[in-house]
Amino acid sequence: MMQSATPNKLIHKHWVAVVLILIGAASYGLLSPIVKVAYQQGWNDQQITASQMTYGTLVLWLLALLNPRALKNPFREPWIKLSLIGIFGLALTNVLLNYVLTLLSATLTIVLLFQFTWITMIMEALITRKMPSGRQWAAALVIWVGTIFAVGLSLDELKGLSIVGLFVGLGSAITYSIFLTFAGRVKTSMSSVQTSAVMLTASLPFIYLVYPPAPLWSADAWPLLGWGALLGFLGQVLPTICFTVGIPVIGSTLAAVLGSVELPVSVTAALLIAGETVRTGQWGGVALIIAGMALAEYRTTKEPKTQHSGENGTVEE
Repeated sequence: MMQSATPNKLIHKHWVAVVLILIGAASYGLLSPIVKVAYQQGWNDQQITASQMTYGTLVLWLLALLNPRALKNPFREPWIKLSLIGIFGLALTNVLLNYVLTLLSATLTIVLLFQFTWITMIMEALITRKMPSGRQWAAALVIWVGTIFAVGLSLDELKGLSIVGLFVGLGSAITYSIFLTFAGRVKTSMSSVQTSAVMLTASLPFIYLVYPPAPLWSADAWPLLGWGALLGFLGQVLPTICFTVGIPVIGSTLAAVLGSVELPVSVTAALLIAGETVRTGQWGGVALIIAGMALAEYRTTKEPKTQHSGENGTVEE
């Protein structure tokens, strides 16, 4: 008979998962400023998205091949479920997000994407038939208010707002919520690296239908290698692995709240990478976001955790 994990082991596992979610979200937060720089250098959303997803997938398979003994036959695993998450959770998020960046400012794009916090909570509540706690809703509200201050939108920036960009941006929040909600619910014996590789591989045909990639021998392919490798690592490799490992441990609701660290990273990156001006009020918004994440995590660490057996093993609540 197997013994249950000790409290210390559970706490350690929990905090490792928390750190992984923060790393993955921070990595994802670097994308918008870097994509904006790529656009300024003459690349478009079609080229960036196709190269980003392609090179991200290649890197994941290379990492998986480094440990051949851990490789599993993906067709004996729930590859259909993983494929659907890859298409509707990863591919669509990148397509929509990169397109919105051509219509709206990076700050407003981030505001729209950040609606994933409460959308994920609602999705989780519908699936589990268990409403988030009052503390979780309070944390989401604090983060939402902090988001408004952190992006520092002015009335002038709201004039001439693209309606298409608005709806597409909200669409990216929904698809991102799909990934956060379902990524940790698929039971598989594959490693997190191979699981991520399978999801991204399934997304490539969809990406190529939307954005046909440049042939490898064309003049556009080789200059895109650097951008594709960088954005693929930051947007697909690192966060996908971190979320795949971390979400089954802490659940998608807390993962969505902790994922809000993406915005402070984006604001800081906009200052350091894109050279954008960051006002005092924006730093106040960043402080509110951090406070909201601390509020959500306070519940998890101070109150006793319960466990239940889910699709992907034991999940802490």
